[in-house]
Amino acid sequence: MPATDRLYPRHPRGFKPLLGVRIATLALNLPGPAAAARLKALGAEVVKIEPPGGDPMAQMSPALYRAMHKGVPVRTLDLKSQEGQTELQEVLQQSDLLLTAFRPAALKRLGLDRRSLAARYPRLSAVFIFGYPGAQAHLAGHDLTFQAEAGLIDSARLPTTLLADMMGAMLVCEAALAALLQAKLQGQGAQLDIALSDAAGFAAVPRALGMTVAGELLGGALPEYGVYVCADGLVAIAALEPHFQRALAQVAQGTTRRSIARWCKAHSAAQLNALTRQHDLPLWAWTT
Repeated sequence: MPATDRLYPRHPRGFKPLLGVRIATLALNLPGPAAAARLKALGAEVVKIEPPGGDPMAQMSPALYRAMHKGVPVRTLDLKSQEGQTELQEVLQQSDLLLTAFRPAALKRLGLDRRSLAARYPRLSAVFIFGYPGAQAHLAGHDLTFQAEAGLIDSARLPTTLLADMMGAMLVCEAALAALLQAKLQGQGAQLDIALSDAAGFAAVPRALGMTVAGELLGGALPEYGVYVCADGLVAIAALEPHFQRALAQVAQGTTRRSIARWCKAHSAAQLNALTRQHDLPLWAWTT
């Protein structure tokens, strides 16, 4: 499966609960567009508005940009001009939901702050994506800094994925659906904030509670839960529950760290993946 296919929910093809919902998004980079892509997959009509310079993601990862904007009309507007403002107002008059990723000062300059939106478009809901919550919403940040603050980085190596951004996209979807539902029930738009630092913090809760700290339950204390070397790569084993431990003990002839390591080393990734289906084992092996 292409990696970009995982951007979209795997619901039945005809499941379109957001048919008739119109969403305007000004959000650039990753969280906003990823959320908009998922909302569109649920049936919403999405229009993307970009500044004259375009979306930086189009240069950073053209493949990801294309995937997130599949079937989404993109309009270029200079929101600092009167013409751009006029066109934006026309779009918002016809929209049910607005997504933005501007900081508070920029929202105020563009007339997109809470008070201005509520006065002009009382039925319009909005989800504001910020880096940090509340009084810190004006602070600069990126996925890397959000992960660092949440305690998800403990070495000089860069993270393997943009966890805060991707988790943030899911929280944006959650907020969008909640805002739309409340607007439908009450007849008035709802305005919600999503902070990407909170998204990283949400993902970090098990670590913050010590579950994944070195030597703890999911941090290496159990031989049945870890990453081992196999004949041609690596294998992740997560045999936590007793019935999985019994199955692993049977095929690996024991559940000591040494016996599991010896068993893994004696098999290729393909062989191990075949065994997981045969013995109902929670493991995944891959070549390196």
